[in-house]
Amino acid sequence: MNNKYFNRKDTIYNITEKYNEAIDLLKSIGIDNIDNQEERESFGKKISLEMALKLKKINIDTFENQLIELIENRNETDENKESKEEVDIKIEGVLPCPVRVPLLDSLKVFLETYDSKLKIGYDLKAASMGVDWLKDSLKNGEDKIADIFISAGFDLFFDKKLFGKYKNLDVFKDITDFDKYNDDFDNEYMSLKDPDKQYSIIGVVPAVFLVNQDELGNRKMPSSWEDLLSKEFENKVSLPIGDFDLFNAILLNIYKKYGEDGVKRLGKSLLKSMHPSEMVKSNRDKGERPIVTIMPYFFTKMTKRGGPMKAIWPEDGAIISPIFLLSKKKKQESLKPLVDFFASKDVGEILSHNGKFPSVNPNVNNMIPKEQKYMWIGWEYIKENDIGSLIKVCESLFEEGMGVEK
Repeated sequence: MNNKYFNRKDTIYNITEKYNEAIDLLKSIGIDNIDNQEERESFGKKISLEMALKLKKINIDTFENQLIELIENRNETDENKESKEEVDIKIEGVLPCPVRVPLLDSLKVFLETYDSKLKIGYDLKAASMGVDWLKDSLKNGEDKIADIFISAGFDLFFDKKLFGKYKNLDVFKDITDFDKYNDDFDNEYMSLKDPDKQYSIIGVVPAVFLVNQDELGNRKMPSSWEDLLSKEFENKVSLPIGDFDLFNAILLNIYKKYGEDGVKRLGKSLLKSMHPSEMVKSNRDKGERPIVTIMPYFFTKMTKRGGPMKAIWPEDGAIISPIFLLSKKKKQESLKPLVDFFASKDVGEILSHNGKFPSVNPNVNNMIPKEQKYMWIGWEYIKENDIGSLIKVCESLFEEGMGVEK
């Protein structure tokens, strides 16, 4: 397949230098630190896009089509001029790469028909840009922070030095009209809706397993998170370490369910050779390929049909990182139409159907079988723990399991 934008035999470095969209896609399929300029330059000049995707057992045609679509639909208003001027309402956050373009397009259409004299500015970056820029803005005090925030992430929203301090000050209010969330997230085993009615959620990023059956050998097919913590899978798992939102969700849920030992065992499961710099070496001949890759549900559709990669939805639930929507309580009247837009069925279907990020909107069919459950850390657990500090504890335990010397 040929396209006018890039050659699949070109290096990762050249393609990512030209198209920022490629960084988010590569990061999401488990190529960690691809957004680090120095490391990308170091290993990215030695490996082609085609080689990287083959090593990851990713369907090259599907990946290429996805990247082309993102390039061709790049929204020219990403840098909204009003966001740099004085505005009445400011929206900030990060959006998952697969749905960012259609969501921005939909927002643009909404704002064109929005009958209001209020000047609205927005800055919704790709998830690959990280959230450090958002963290910096939180240091400026309540009056300086944006009126609406959208992003996934545990540390960002619950760390008491970040959004957590504003949550404690009752700055935000859930003004969506949902009496209850979609049945997928409001049922006998979980309730995703914030009982304090401060944080809104519009969707989730589920983590599932992608199993390389060629590498499985005589091992039983892993069907749960506990399976991945067994000795059989030590140094055999690729984890989304570069995706901090999802990785932190995994760490916290494993810690809650299996304690310190569970997080250490998760560290032992990590395939050390999956660092990008190792991809250029001939590890394929040494059998140093992951048996299991943990990744967002969306990217399982990039696998080759009839190939060795099999997507597994964990029996004990796909660990989720919620996509939060925060809106300021004191401006709720002016923010209500915008919140209604982001919580709408149309946006929910973009998240769910375009991106396989299931929506909480009760009118959206997420097309996920009811037997496929989710694992959510729970609001009570969040209230009972200092999440920011707990993430640091989990990171230390994980590194200990990896054998990292302090």
